[in-house]
Amino acid sequence: MVFNAVLFFAVLFITALFLYLAYTFKRDADKAAISYKGRYHIEVSTDFAGNGLSIYVNDSLLMDGTMPDTLVSFDINRFAEEHALLIVDKRTDAVTPFNLSKEGGKIVVKKEGSEIIVEETPSRF
Repeated sequence: MVFNAVLFFAVLFITALFLYLAYTFKRDADKAAISYKGRYHIEVSTDFAGNGLSIYVNDSLLMDGTMPDTLVSFDINRFAEEHALLIVDKRTDAVTPFNLSKEGGKIVVKKEGSEIIVEETPSRF
């Protein structure tokens, strides 16, 4: 009879502990769903017409292919604490990294000779 009472309280304690931990982890998971303010407007100039480019923001591929004769632009919302823009020239396999600001803004990618130039204008939002 005493053994059954001890077993009952042990099961009750373990159940209460499980429920406590389950709700604690749920609150931590809710904190992980953070949204960031800011937007990036990326423009790739016509200097790259006919060249193969790959454009990444962090590890997300935005574009992979041959550039057209027109201006190409992307609008991206911030999705992480910090962002890096990576431009890969497929002909030379040269990588041009650029750290993006935390506020967002307009980024213009140009080519002067064989060098890739990235210019950023802060956001006015």
